[in-house]
Amino acid sequence: MHELSFGTWLIHISSVIEWIYAIFIINKISSYKKLELYYWLSLAMIPNLIGAMCAITWHIFDNQPELYGLVTLQGIFTFLGNSTLAIATIAIYKRTESYE
Repeated sequence: MHELSFGTWLIHISSVIEWIYAIFIINKISSYKKLELYYWLSLAMIPNLIGAMCAITWHIFDNQPELYGLVTLQGIFTFLGNSTLAIATIAIYKRTESYE
């Protein structure tokens, strides 16, 4: 794990923890306020979390070339996560726009 500095590890780990916390909070809000679209938003966040875990796992094992497939997976899950977040955001926007 010597490939990254302590500060970089701190940012990586805290970002993942914050992302997990945000997923749970958004999910809780969706059930408390009966906002089904926010439930889907919390699910749309999961692929980005998986991508982050791929990146961290690769770094934990000192960026070994044998595990380079994790970099590809990270890119795929980041693309998928960004796409699902965009779809969820558009759906929420359209729903709130109809209330006005």
